[in-house]
Amino acid sequence: MAKSKQLSKKNTALIAEKNETAMISGILEGSPDGIGVVIVRLECGCKKMAAVSKDGEAASKLIMYRDQADSICSKCKEDNGHFMRVTEEFIHWQKPEPSDSEKEKINSKVFGTMPSTS
Repeated sequence: MAKSKQLSKKNTALIAEKNETAMISGILEGSPDGIGVVIVRLECGCKKMAAVSKDGEAASKLIMYRDQADSICSKCKEDNGHFMRVTEEFIHWQKPEPSDSEKEKINSKVFGTMPSTS
């Protein structure tokens, strides 16, 4: 639970890294319904990416890769990048970006929601 809370706080400041931008462009180019790309970074260095449509559904196939490597790591080959190994997750929005309320709705559908504690 603490990990999930930590992830949600990070999401507001996360942006695509320079080495991810080419992959994002390629995914969006092949996904006419895509308004953004979901980026999931794993503790092993592998990444999962997929385009997302305006209704929060997948607009492309899931792509899993590792920077500067021929293949994903052996752990990801075994468990397909299990959610317990996620370190960061966010959506890189295509311009023009949707409204904040639309972003929130899509984020909730893609990543799920969790109860807030005060």
